[in-house]
Amino acid sequence: MEIINGEGQILGRLASEVAKRLLKEEGKRIAIVNAEQVVVSGSKVSVFKEYKQRKDRGSREQGPYFPKMPDRIVKRTIRGMLPYKRARGRDAFSRLRVYLGVPEECEKMRQEKMKQFKNASSERLSVAKFVTLEEVSKKLGWSPKQQQK
Repeated sequence: MEIINGEGQILGRLASEVAKRLLKEEGKRIAIVNAEQVVVSGSKVSVFKEYKQRKDRGSREQGPYFPKMPDRIVKRTIRGMLPYKRARGRDAFSRLRVYLGVPEECEKMRQEKMKQFKNASSERLSVAKFVTLEEVSKKLGWSPKQQQK
């Protein structure tokens, strides 16, 4: 199992690299930890507006469902980069795990800071032009207290 620390990584670039790895290496499992610290590039106003539109577009019963929780947003983004309607994509998607924080089972294993994903690092962004998924999720109505049960 490969463990990837999502802290400070750009969502789209992280998702594309993880999708490539899932499709290329069959049977390999990937876990992403610290999903709430993944960043979305762009101004806060435009990012919040875009995610609010995605959330309001559908519902759980009808239409495209868009999640509120940061770990599920990351997973949904990666799913969009996989051919998940085919057997190969479903298999790759089933080998992906995304966590808020670092779970006990992953603490024991070695964490990879994704140094090979230099393009995914938020160091390239200016200070005011990104927002974390935790902030986006809170704007969508997610409460971290709901998760801690």
